[in-house]
Amino acid sequence: MSPEPEAPSSGFPVIGASAFNWTPQVIRAERAATDIAVDIVASGVSALIEVEPGQLWRSFPATRADEAALLRERLAAAGGRVSVVGASLDEWASPARRRSDEERLSFLLPQLRVAHALGAAGLRLPLGQAGPELLRRVLPHLHELDLVLFEEAQGGQTPAATGSAAAYEALAALDDPHVRLLIDISMLMPALPVTYLQELERGGVPSMLMERLRSEWCDPATQGAVIDLLRSGGVPGPIHTLYMDMIVRSGRSSVDDIRPVLPLVGGFHLKFWDLEDADGRVWQPVRDLGVALTTTGFDGVLTSEWGGHEWLDADPAEMTRAHIAGAREALASG
Repeated sequence: MSPEPEAPSSGFPVIGASAFNWTPQVIRAERAATDIAVDIVASGVSALIEVEPGQLWRSFPATRADEAALLRERLAAAGGRVSVVGASLDEWASPARRRSDEERLSFLLPQLRVAHALGAAGLRLPLGQAGPELLRRVLPHLHELDLVLFEEAQGGQTPAATGSAAAYEALAALDDPHVRLLIDISMLMPALPVTYLQELERGGVPSMLMERLRSEWCDPATQGAVIDLLRSGGVPGPIHTLYMDMIVRSGRSSVDDIRPVLPLVGGFHLKFWDLEDADGRVWQPVRDLGVALTTTGFDGVLTSEWGGHEWLDADPAEMTRAHIAGAREALASG
């Protein structure tokens, strides 16, 4: 089955699929991770995929260019290509010594070469992790390889947030098209996912907090209640990691909060957790984004990224297909 083409009437770039969506299959290791990546294209889910070299090759971050070139050829033969590569920075040379900026650059450069060998548009790091000095050092290499470094913001990392404002300012001051923002729309969550709330309740989160999470997610005071339970030690152990998603990966902002930085955005993760669209919690943020992007001439990267495999035992191909189809419709209707 060949990949389905993007609906030409959408007015937006092709929506790709993140190989991250197939993480449970990669962990089970019943098939090679590279085979799983190729099958995303070959099975018709998407012709454009975002990949995580740390999942694909044990040699990461020093993956050989020929390994990357082989995957590029296999994807091309199936009718697809790589959009963005998930990069990594290991900040510590040892438990007691942080890497210098020169060492951090040396750690990152092989990943740039892999992204180039894969034919990717660029590679992705968390917002602010590189910092102004490393951005300055890596910029000539980005120009040489014609790559974009995407700094990804998610959850509560809005342009006005105390912990992330400086990173937005540094990127804007650099003012170079080879360094761009990637916004994960987990920042734009009007409510928590239905199935996530069910999982928290089954895991033993107190009923009083559950009621607030269901009905008052966008109230800033709810975040305080979430943190209070964490600090009290009252979060049940089996769901501790899942609980942290509310603090790290789940936001409560609107499109208006990111409108000032839209000219700096080169990509979006169309993050979804499940497809239970109670009160428009899945598709309304995508529609709102569609409205905002019609005024910017956006021609960057759009990627369907599924985070719900942490608690849902569902087929990633089916989930991703359904989400891409729904996202196309939501963007166009917006």
